[in-house]
Amino acid sequence: MAGAHRTAGAAVVAVALAAALAACGGGGGRPVVGATPSPSVTASASPSKPADRSPQGVLLSAEQVLQTARRAKLSYRFDNPDGTSDSADGVLYWAPRTIMQLTKTTPGATDQLIVMDTISYQGGDAATAARLGGKHWQKSAEVLGPDGRPETPFAALVDQLNPLQAVTAAANAGDLQKVGEEKVGDQTAEHYTATVTVAGYAAAQLNLLTADRRTQLAATLSQGGVGALSLDLWLNDKDQLVQLQRSGAGSKGELVQVVQYSDFGSSQLAVTAPAEGDTQDLGSS
Repeated sequence: MAGAHRTAGAAVVAVALAAALAACGGGGGRPVVGATPSPSVTASASPSKPADRSPQGVLLSAEQVLQTARRAKLSYRFDNPDGTSDSADGVLYWAPRTIMQLTKTTPGATDQLIVMDTISYQGGDAATAARLGGKHWQKSAEVLGPDGRPETPFAALVDQLNPLQAVTAAANAGDLQKVGEEKVGDQTAEHYTATVTVAGYAAAQLNLLTADRRTQLAATLSQGGVGALSLDLWLNDKDQLVQLQRSGAGSKGELVQVVQYSDFGSSQLAVTAPAEGDTQDLGSS
């Protein structure tokens, strides 16, 4: 099954961004499937590519592209060692603040998740409104971390979806290599692969994450006894990451995570917090 994923070329699922979005049902198979990805509105790559086109040089170029883009549309499916799955479509801003909006596509799920830096909102569906007496969103309170600063809600999920972190980990891998050109949806992409330990993946984020966040990320990726990860990355001709796959076998099963990206740096990727009158604080009755 892992071999099938390593050559997956599914297209990116389109995302609706309004807060009143309705979740759609996800597919039953393991690969992420959906519509043809839309082209990036804004080119994130520099006009001329760096001269170093070695695998590491390309990944370092991709890091620079992602640092400039700061945001993208995404679609993901995570298959966990315990047999559970999670999938959603959405938008992620990884800089300068963390902003995320996801619409669940896991079969049977209808809720959404919005993260606005240090506050999160969950719901947006009829089931939540029924549970909260008419209000559609449950709002979290700010939580202070070990350093006394407000933490980012759902940080482990954010860090698994952040393309800059995946590219950084791959760029630091000793066995990074180019596989070749492959089709991803309707575009041609260069496929790169590397292996890294879970501890090494987290350690590569030294300049991107706090020590507490790195610990959380390592704990999440090592679920089910996973100790090492195969990283597969597909980059387009702008050195933009259009598809990422992390996979690893543990004592309790296999971890397979596929994330697809599009619309890097697009000014159209707006995320708005729900109206305060339509929210209820977490823990309130």
